[in-house]
Amino acid sequence: MSQVFEGYERQYCELSANLSRKCTAASALNGAEQKKQKLSDIKDELDEADTLIRKMDLEARSLQPNIKATLLAKLREYKTDLNTLKNEVKRISSTNTNLAARDELLESGDADALMVSNDQKGRLLMSTERLNQSADRIKASRKTMLETEELGVSILQDLHQQRQSLLHAHQTLHGVDDNISKSKKILSSMSKRMSRNKWIVGSFIIAVVLAILLILYFKLTR
Repeated sequence: MSQVFEGYERQYCELSANLSRKCTAASALNGAEQKKQKLSDIKDELDEADTLIRKMDLEARSLQPNIKATLLAKLREYKTDLNTLKNEVKRISSTNTNLAARDELLESGDADALMVSNDQKGRLLMSTERLNQSADRIKASRKTMLETEELGVSILQDLHQQRQSLLHAHQTLHGVDDNISKSKKILSSMSKRMSRNKWIVGSFIIAVVLAILLILYFKLTR
């Protein structure tokens, strides 16, 4: 896996968790100015998160196909998580425009205050649950990535073993070629010796025949 992608991923996860906490805190704020300042900080970090997503996307697309597919799948989850955060910020921003009217309603009685408090607690619980779900998705993605990496290592080991087998077979064939060459040389040498022996034997036979003919000639002429 790419160390560059891991670095961007680590930064994004920390930033996402921080944004979730800030969104929860912004929802709990009552003052319009305080909430406006908080939202401004959150939007700056959203821009930073967008930048990290783009960097992760570029890095993932530059890697090998098997790793690229896994990282792009993780990246889709991060994009979904970021869109959820953006929607949450939009919701908080829209409620901030009506904050003054809500403050007047809060002053109308303890019952309304209790209702708002319960609503804030509900949003806090929802934000916490969403953060936990995001963490679970990140853990599952990391597990999938590790399994894919282990599979890649196993494939590389198999390919290395096959390469060693091919090299051994090549060496064996080279040895066979050497033996065949030696055998050819031996057979060629034997053939030359046989031809030379044939000439010697033939010459000897001719000499014997000539000797016999000479002996017979001398005997007949006397």
